Amino acid sequence: MSNIPTVNLGIVAVSRDCFPIKLSGTRRDAVVAELAKKNVKPFVANTIVENEKDALKALDELKQAKANALVVYLGNFGPEGPETWLAQKFGGPVMFVAAAEEDNLVDGRGDAYCGMLNASYNLGLRNMRVYIPEYPVGTPDETADMICGFIPIAKVLLGLSSLKIIAFGPRPYDFLACNAPIKPLYDLGVEIQENSELDLFATFNEHKNDPRIDGVVKEMQEELGIGNKHPGVLPRLAQFELSLLDWIEKNAGACNYVALADKCWPAFQTQFGFVPCYVNSRLATRGIPVACEADIYGALSEYILTAATGCPPSILDINNTIPKRMYDANKKELEGYKHTDLFMGFHCGNTPACHMKNPELRHQLIMKRLLEPDGEPEITRGTLEGQFKASKATIFRLQSTADGTLKTYIAQGEVKDIDPESFGSIGVIAIPEMARFYRNVLIEDNYPHHTAIAFEHVGKVLHSVVRILGISKISYNQPANLPYPTENPFC
Repeated sequence: MSNIPTVNLGIVAVSRDCFPIKLSGTRRDAVVAELAKKNVKPFVANTIVENEKDALKALDELKQAKANALVVYLGNFGPEGPETWLAQKFGGPVMFVAAAEEDNLVDGRGDAYCGMLNASYNLGLRNMRVYIPEYPVGTPDETADMICGFIPIAKVLLGLSSLKIIAFGPRPYDFLACNAPIKPLYDLGVEIQENSELDLFATFNEHKNDPRIDGVVKEMQEELGIGNKHPGVLPRLAQFELSLLDWIEKNAGACNYVALADKCWPAFQTQFGFVPCYVNSRLATRGIPVACEADIYGALSEYILTAATGCPPSILDINNTIPKRMYDANKKELEGYKHTDLFMGFHCGNTPACHMKNPELRHQLIMKRLLEPDGEPEITRGTLEGQFKASKATIFRLQSTADGTLKTYIAQGEVKDIDPESFGSIGVIAIPEMARFYRNVLIEDNYPHHTAIAFEHVGKVLHSVVRILGISKISYNQPANLPYPTENPFC
């Protein structure tokens, strides 16, 4: 995926001058050797930082190596001023981690356990938000694991620092729920470019005779295979896909990465003559997430999942309950889950084909009822529909409140292998204690119906990312024995 960053990791060992500098160097080298076993090869700065002049040298080394993420390694106690100054001047994602003691506790004791406390204090003085693992002191193999956990976190932070969200059109009147102030996105370093639907329509018409259309149609035919229920719409879908890709290329500007938030109905169908869902799914597969209904915060949430996992996400409605009959008929598959732990995640047809069983190009049933109730579907063709494959799942949304405060939720569960007996891109999703999460987070905190979904567990990375971003309101699906502050204790 060219639309997410590559992490060029650097590691700098630090040493308090009253401790043996060699101790930090040998411990760093042991960590680097463990990373090599995991096929992770960071740039290792020759300079071990004991003072500010050393920090300048290390910064120059990192710059020359084009490192864009940094591990500050406390091989011993560490010089709290220079090491935090180094982090502040680096200008990219930073991790602090410390060495556990080995056998020699006289000449070989480093006291990094203590040094991490002073490092954290000095980071606070500098208003620095860095990644510190849950238990940031480890042996070389443990430290290597922690550094591997930092890489997807750094990838998200780097992506957000050079992300532009391009939106087309205002939200339909009946879907105001995803509107929110965009200033907090600027505070995160994310750029926003809002365009008219007329801009999109104009560039679409300019691509009418684009010579690349036939090639894109062939790609689509190969991807869909026997699931191609509406072949006649493919040239128009290909024309639209090329329109979006060219718009991105011309409008990314100073940003390296792009996500889209498109208005997709009701005027879209009557003017463009199709539903854009399948194109949205294809762009997501390429690492360019597209949020429906001009949902800018949905696009942001999808992009975070893309960078965190390296896999295409989707955006879904937290849509409907499952019938009791369906729950009773699938007791074995649903063992350990209550009926109220389940919901159906649905959208018109934007989920990438790789996440669905037997995906098919169809028409949007709800839109057809509204826009062309009689006869064969024409302008409502273009959805990619099917049941989600069984997998792990993480639902996630980063959202602004009306007064411009960022908040977020993260909940892990799984997609179950149960026929949803319905239309769209859809699946039965199980989240432990979903009913309480639904009431005390989604409703209580005024979240909209859209959620971004990763088809794997990525909560650990997401939680670290949003903390580094400075978001204090982080909600999750709390276990049964841990009540929410708003939960009625008498129920």
